[in-house]
Amino acid sequence: MTDLNILWPLSGGLLIGLSAGLYLLTTGRIAGISGLAASAAGLTGTGISTLGLGFLGGILAGAALASTFLRQAEITLTAPTPLLVAAGLLVGFGTRLGSGCTSGHGVCGLARLSKRSLVATSAFMIVAALTVIAVRHALGGIV
Repeated sequence: MTDLNILWPLSGGLLIGLSAGLYLLTTGRIAGISGLAASAAGLTGTGISTLGLGFLGGILAGAALASTFLRQAEITLTAPTPLLVAAGLLVGFGTRLGSGCTSGHGVCGLARLSKRSLVATSAFMIVAALTVIAVRHALGGIV
C-alpha cells in the first residue's frame, strides 16, 4: 500500500462519522442504515420517510460520485447469485430482528459506549466469522 492509498479508507471513515454526527445533531436520532432503509420503504408504520429516502439517496449518490471521479471499484463476485441474494435477505431479516445493523450499533452505538451495541456488534462479528468458515467449508473454497 502506498502512502496515498491510506487516504481512501480514511476519508471514507471520516465521511461516515461526519454524516452520522450530522444526522444525530439535526434529528436527534441515531443513523442506522437498516432503520433508514425501513423508514424509506415505509416498513416502520409511519409511512414513507423523505428523510430516510434522502439519507439513502445521499449514500448512493456518494458512491456513484466516488466511483466516477475517484477510482473504480474492483468487484469480483465469487459466489453464485442466488446465494448472494439469500445472504442479503438474511442480513435484512437479522437487522430487523436485532433492532439495528453494523452502522447503527457498530459505528454509532459503540461510539456512545452502548452496552447493547457492544453485545450486538460482537454477535455480528462472531456470526459473520462462523458463516465465512461454514460457507467456505461447504462450498469447497469457492467463496
